[in-house]
Parts: sequence; C-alpha cells; structure tokens
Amino acid sequence: MYKTAYGRKYKTGVEWAEVCYVPNAIAHSNKGPEYRYLAKREVLDKQQQLPGMEVQLELPFPTMDIADCRYKVFGMVTNMDWEGERLIHWLHERCGKSEEVHAVMKDDLAGGKLPSDDFGENAAWWWIMVLSHNLNAMMKKLAMKGSWLPKRMKAVRFSFINLPGRVVKGSRSLIIRLTKNNPSLELLLNARKEIAMLQPVPSG
Repeated sequence: MYKTAYGRKYKTGVEWAEVCYVPNAIAHSNKGPEYRYLAKREVLDKQQQLPGMEVQLELPFPTMDIADCRYKVFGMVTNMDWEGERLIHWLHERCGKSEEVHAVMKDDLAGGKLPSDDFGENAAWWWIMVLSHNLNAMMKKLAMKGSWLPKRMKAVRFSFINLPGRVVKGSRSLIIRLTKNNPSLELLLNARKEIAMLQPVPSG
C-alpha cells in the first residue's frame, strides 16, 4: 500500500487482499446481502515492540506468525464497491469517529448509566437513547446547520433547549416569550423555518 504525505507517495509496508468468503448465515439464498471481506497485515518490526513484547503471548491486537516475521492483522467487512486500497485509506481517515459517537451516547445521553438489572429494561433504555441521538443529529444537520454540527449535547442543551422564557396561552395559540435580545432567538426562528420546510417521506 501507498500513503500520500507532503504531496508525495511512499510505501507503507501494509499488504492487503480480498478474501472470497461467504458465511453460512447468508449463503442459503441468492437474495442475501453481498459483502466483501478484506484482510490486511503489517510487519511488526522490533522498533514497534515494547520491551518484553518478544516473549509476550497476548498482544492488544491480533497477530500472525509466518516464518520469522510477526504480522499485525486486521479484517474488514463492507458492502461498498470501492477499490480495496481506497477503501482501507477511507477507513483509516475516519478512525476515531466511532469512539467519539460512543462517548456522546454514553456520557451526553446517559447510555452508560443503565437503569436496571433487567436486560429487557436496559435494552429499551438503550434504544430510546439511540433514538434521541439520531433525532439530535438530524436536528443539528437539517435545522440548525453551520457551526452547530460538531457541537455536543451539553452545548445544545444550554444554548438551544434550556432557555429561560414564559409560556403564554391565549386566543387558541401558544406563545413562548424569551428574555429581551436573547442571542438564541434568531437560531430558534431559523430552526422552526427549516423544520416547516421539510418534506414528509412516505413510510414503508
């Protein structure tokens, strides 16, 4: 494999291959999903090893010993039709984003604080949390936009949701009065306008 740095390509020492493999779970039907399986390996040289690693039996990543070389191995499963090397580089570029999303779900949306010892109740709690995460992501992308896209739930809560105001009912209408010159007023009006412009998508 090759990697681009400072406008030049250099060899990384990583080898990859596409593996012809169909698991039994999806092999019983021609209408089953089509997945590609890619495997890559990288020589684990002595400079990458910590003192004592040469006699360590278990490493924090999967390895394979071939002849006198120890390889760090990794597998990928995908339904994308990109060329293999492009796909691997794309995976490397997005590395860390899944951990960021897990941190948001566990810390910002209380996914890491399960309410019960019962599996069913915890599963319901987790699905509600995932639904909340998706709704929050959709709101930021479709209604708030701009600089709000990367903001965490805490920023959204204090600047958009938990605003001091007064709810006034009258003449078959509901009015929310905010403090004078509230900096979030324009954001609320624009978000309401964007939501009203969304087109409903037929279900099913």
